Amino acid sequence: MDFELSEERQMLADTAGRFIQNRYDLDTRHANAKIDGGFNRETWAEFADLGLIGALLPGEVGGFGGTGEDIAVVFEKLGRGLVVEPFMATGILGASPIALAGTDAQKAMLEDVIAGTTLLALAHGEPDARYELAHVAATAEKSGEGWRINGNKAVVLNGDTADKLIVSARSSGDTADRDGLSLFIIDAAAEGVTRRGYGTVDGGRAAEISFKNVAVGADALIGEAGAAFDILERTHARGIVALAAESIGALEMSRDVTLEYMKTRKQFGRTLGSFQALQHRIVDVTLEIEQARAGVLLAVSTLDDDRDMRELNVSATKNLIGRVNRFVAEEVIQLHGGMAMTWEYSVGHYAKRLVMIDHMLGDTDYHLQRYIDLAAD
Repeated sequence: MDFELSEERQMLADTAGRFIQNRYDLDTRHANAKIDGGFNRETWAEFADLGLIGALLPGEVGGFGGTGEDIAVVFEKLGRGLVVEPFMATGILGASPIALAGTDAQKAMLEDVIAGTTLLALAHGEPDARYELAHVAATAEKSGEGWRINGNKAVVLNGDTADKLIVSARSSGDTADRDGLSLFIIDAAAEGVTRRGYGTVDGGRAAEISFKNVAVGADALIGEAGAAFDILERTHARGIVALAAESIGALEMSRDVTLEYMKTRKQFGRTLGSFQALQHRIVDVTLEIEQARAGVLLAVSTLDDDRDMRELNVSATKNLIGRVNRFVAEEVIQLHGGMAMTWEYSVGHYAKRLVMIDHMLGDTDYHLQRYIDLAAD
């Protein structure tokens, strides 16, 4: 298998890498995160102008990528910069259901998403779901030609700043059934929608959102009523690939910063890097990162395969990434000592992001059990 990037993807990687290296240092990242809403809209517009949002979506909806490789290239660079702008919320979780199953009119709105003028968020997770994709208690009842939505959604990434919400609700069946799930596009300012935003430990944003008798038209439905589970599963698979690729960027930056520290920090008259025991630990970190990269490549290569192969590999990768992230985060913190805990130093922020990624879209324990179940089937 050829693991080299194509010329187009190498250009994409170089473009994203240069912008983040030259224009998105740690101070800029912190300043953007402090802005109302948790990110800088001017920076988001610049990312759009560079084509980084469009790279996440296929040509049929106005993008110029949308494959697993495109997602991985962009998110690895985002991970290196700890970027807080809503690529995951808008470009992956929000836009994917529309790109996968939307009507022509719905897909047309993605042009504004790619241009950076419309923000999306996937409101799917619920307080009692515990990562189970089919667990949806929110309801969608027919009301004339349209629908009425009721329910609560939890930890919606960038849900407090989104212009449009992609909302899952149950139009039939019991709470845990795969059949009976439907997806709707709802205006975030619609009557009956209540949002409470808050910051997350890694510097991002999320929201709790409630829907009380929210009326939507028939044109709000994405795909077929009651058949949204497959759309959600494919969307989450894309999200896991994005998170795994982001992890690679953050892991490598964590290691590189630690190596530089070990070359300059002296203890007992010698640099830390001269101690063989510490050399062994940084080698272990590097080996784990390379293993994680192999897992990402596997998930990327089968993202567009049939459901069994795709889901088996994304769960295997998410479990692996979670374990490697936690190991590397602990190692780089320990190798830095107290320095790692200061706000001004980068490695502590990378560690928080790496640990947070483990809890997004299913943690290591969840995906281990899911892999076992999928393999048994």
